[in-house]
Amino acid sequence: MVELNHIVKTYNEGEIKAVSNVSFSVGKGEIFGLIGPDGAGKTSIFRILTTLLLPDSGTARVDDLDVVKDYREIRRRVGYMPGKFSLYQDLTVEENLRFFATVFNTTIEENYHLIKDIYQQIAPFKTRRAGKLSGGMKQKLALCCALIHRPVVLFLDEPTTGVDVVSRKEFWEMLKKLKQQNISILVSTPYMDEANLCDRIALIQNGSIMSIDTPGNIVRSFPKSLYAAKAKDIYTLLKQLVADEEVESCYAFGEFLHFTLKSDEDAEVVVGKIAERHPLEDLEISRTTPTIEDVFIRLMRENVIKIETDGK
Repeated sequence: MVELNHIVKTYNEGEIKAVSNVSFSVGKGEIFGLIGPDGAGKTSIFRILTTLLLPDSGTARVDDLDVVKDYREIRRRVGYMPGKFSLYQDLTVEENLRFFATVFNTTIEENYHLIKDIYQQIAPFKTRRAGKLSGGMKQKLALCCALIHRPVVLFLDEPTTGVDVVSRKEFWEMLKKLKQQNISILVSTPYMDEANLCDRIALIQNGSIMSIDTPGNIVRSFPKSLYAAKAKDIYTLLKQLVADEEVESCYAFGEFLHFTLKSDEDAEVVVGKIAERHPLEDLEISRTTPTIEDVFIRLMRENVIKIETDGK
């Protein structure tokens, strides 16, 4: 349903490369996540796929239509929810929904079955102006407006940024229901925990794709044993582990430090020696299971090393 081949997009006369040789595809009825921090290139990719931006090179197709040649037809077939709330804030909930239905030459009644579960949650506020809604309610209204013309592909650019935890959970439950109706969904997010809710994900940084696979396979690709450590003086522990000759990498991860060893041979013995070398108060070290965020941090580190090596 979505296919990108070697897409490149630059700004400021080529000085800033926002998207660098990006290729991936999204299947019918699939939830595909584009996972990365702000500035990684996610929004530029979304704007190209929704025909709002022209790529410098490469090709992209949506529902087998070219994003450059067939832009008018693509706009009729897709739903787009940008990162910033972009509905008419001075119109009510109901007025916004009727407006977008009219733009696409349809009615709320014709496609109400698509938005029923979502709209029922905001129906009590249907006469309230959109600008006066809470973050979670704005999100649900924007999703209803993106769905009202029954799109075949739904583009959601960081839809849960700045939304409370409960609303985030409700939103992903709505996406699972939409998937059952064979709507393909491409969603971008900076939240690594949301990656596990997608069928497949692409990890993106500095405009380049670092890895594409199912969340489970990406986590299983972590090549080293991972350890979690903490102590009363965690900052001193961080400095000591970073400087330790047996430690390959170490970084803060919530209340813990996550670290890997240069060699996993006799790893438990090595970890024991590390604990002896750093006898801090309340020191705890244990093996832990990698997460998507751990994989992302490792891939970023490997890319930095590669760039530095290539530069030399």
